[in-house]
Amino acid sequence: MNQTLKLSIQKIYPNLRRSEKKVADYLLSYTGSYRCLTLDRIARESEVSQPTVLRFIRALGYAGFKEFRYVLAEEQEEKTGAWDHILYGFPFTEYDHVEDVPAKLINTTIGHLKDTLRNISPDTLKEAVQTLIHAEKIAVYYVENSACTASDLVTKLLYLGMNCCAYSDYYMQNVSAGNLTEKDVAVGISYSGNSRSTVDAMRTAHENGVKTISITNFENSLIEKYSDLVLRTSNRQHFYGDAIFSRVSQLAVVDMIYTGIMLSDYEKYTAILDRSSRLIQAQAYPLNEDL
Repeated sequence: MNQTLKLSIQKIYPNLRRSEKKVADYLLSYTGSYRCLTLDRIARESEVSQPTVLRFIRALGYAGFKEFRYVLAEEQEEKTGAWDHILYGFPFTEYDHVEDVPAKLINTTIGHLKDTLRNISPDTLKEAVQTLIHAEKIAVYYVENSACTASDLVTKLLYLGMNCCAYSDYYMQNVSAGNLTEKDVAVGISYSGNSRSTVDAMRTAHENGVKTISITNFENSLIEKYSDLVLRTSNRQHFYGDAIFSRVSQLAVVDMIYTGIMLSDYEKYTAILDRSSRLIQAQAYPLNEDL
């Protein structure tokens, strides 16, 4: 499937007529050579008229069928592999435009979330939730791009009344890990699973008999060696700029943990959440107050 065509179709699909959507569906599933396409073939296999096909092609921005087939065939034959370039975690080519970004970002994000759903073990998630619930203290270790995930996790756990703190400094991570006990839990967040300071802190905690949970992306990474429970996300690799989409998957895992804790004792945690919410309401301007 030509990705440029796919994105172009997705942008206009909601506004197409029913008959034009038949053409769109046919082209989205087409895997052959574009030079082999004919106007008659598309109309016949889509079960629409040729004028409908032409109307659809013009909606894509092409002057006519010849231009449509020529552009797609040239891309297919001369630019093979161009789609394999990666910019900050999503595919792009030099022929793309800013208008293409929303569809590409959303589609890539959806792909990562679907991968995460396939990789997450419900049993492991349930055990992680129970482990956090019974912890006296929770220490979260992270570096750089995992800051957003760590902050979100700590914020949610604090709102639920849990004793939780995050550390990004190498020395403070190891001081913290060295002072944890068997009643505590260490959570390591690392997309690669090989971030030195995070792995070192998890190793220190694990060797001290502390229960450890990791949120990471890849199988067989170093952090897993020192983790009792592993919550793995998409397991998808990009050339560089992984942080954008690793963040989406990791935040989804945090939401799973948060929701799981809530469901473990709904009345207890909703009451705590209500109390926490009331404590910060004073920091908000009234809705009808003029500034």
